[in-house]
Amino acid sequence: MTADSDPNTPAACSCCLPRRGFLRGLAGGSVAALAAQSGSAVAQGVVERAPYSGLVIDCHGHYTTEPPAMLTWRKRQIDAINDPAQSPAPSSLTVSDDEVRASVADRQVKLQTARGISLALFSPRAGGMGHHIGNARTSRDWSIVSNDMIHRVATLMPRNFVGVCQLPQSPGVSPKNCTAELERCVRELGFVGCNVNPDPSGGYWTDPPLSDRFWYPLWEKMVELDVPGMVHVSASANPNFHATGAHYMNGDTTAFMQFVTSDLFKDFPTLRLIIPHGGGAVPYHWGRYRGLAQDLKRPPISELMRNVFFDTCVYHQPGIDLLLKVVPTDNVLFASEMVGAVNGIDPETGYAFDDTKRYVEAAAISDADRAKIFARNALRIYPRLAGRLTAAGVMP
Repeated sequence: MTADSDPNTPAACSCCLPRRGFLRGLAGGSVAALAAQSGSAVAQGVVERAPYSGLVIDCHGHYTTEPPAMLTWRKRQIDAINDPAQSPAPSSLTVSDDEVRASVADRQVKLQTARGISLALFSPRAGGMGHHIGNARTSRDWSIVSNDMIHRVATLMPRNFVGVCQLPQSPGVSPKNCTAELERCVRELGFVGCNVNPDPSGGYWTDPPLSDRFWYPLWEKMVELDVPGMVHVSASANPNFHATGAHYMNGDTTAFMQFVTSDLFKDFPTLRLIIPHGGGAVPYHWGRYRGLAQDLKRPPISELMRNVFFDTCVYHQPGIDLLLKVVPTDNVLFASEMVGAVNGIDPETGYAFDDTKRYVEAAAISDADRAKIFARNALRIYPRLAGRLTAAGVMP
């Protein structure tokens, strides 16, 4: 059984399941969608503007369309957890270049073209990281397999994808255990960042907060390599928390409050962390966090914004509008998470929920701020990215 079909993971979690039928659903809903667009756009408060034609970097993409052989390898690994001698070696996975190209051609690449997205920062399936499964060796081998596949995608299609790595985290194991794989991915594979799971237990929060010295070896390595991290949980093993609807939001919001109550960024003033999914509940409760920081005699939360950034994986116009009114534009990175957590058509607008570029285009912000959100902020926060894009011919 793969991590994505773990019996403790809700079966309806779209982040953790193959996207079969997704494009068929898009096609089937297109006629009704077109009929609904004009009136429903008014209902959503959407202002139609000309599509943005500049560089658009999606900072939050996951490999949710893995070749079957990769998932078969993972199943073999999990089946062998109690018999390590039967566990497959990372080098035993065989996938052809044509299979790699085909795995993203009809999903991610097709949608990038259709929506005007230049490229994606691409990492392994978030729900598939499965840090709660097995032990440290399980996580190490699976991370190597996952990151090597991301490297192949990015090498075969360097104008569409740039690698971001999965870390070999495991509950109760020091994050120092992750530094060798992070260094390999950055120095040898050309990755520009990593995903950091604040809760490797899968919803039980058994490890210390991100501000604890337990995490310092990882922060030290990230600062040394000058790479940011996206704070992103994996699958939920706790039946109380639906993965994408609750566990993800819990992780985002919890991480921010850990930053509010700690001196993490005094110790690591150049550490940069991205909180995905629009920051979870944070923008909606900005006043609460400002007030709590004041009551707890903490610095104003505006000081956190030197180090903390949010993405635009918010799937309706009012949510994007709120995000951009509350959070400084310099701290927002464009992202869609496609093909990811929400794949359907919004009946109120006739467009895909995760077509987030459309929301940023419609937002009441300046063109200069739009350019920051779509690309300039990502180039600043991921300093290794410009070199990758220049080498691929995406940037002059």
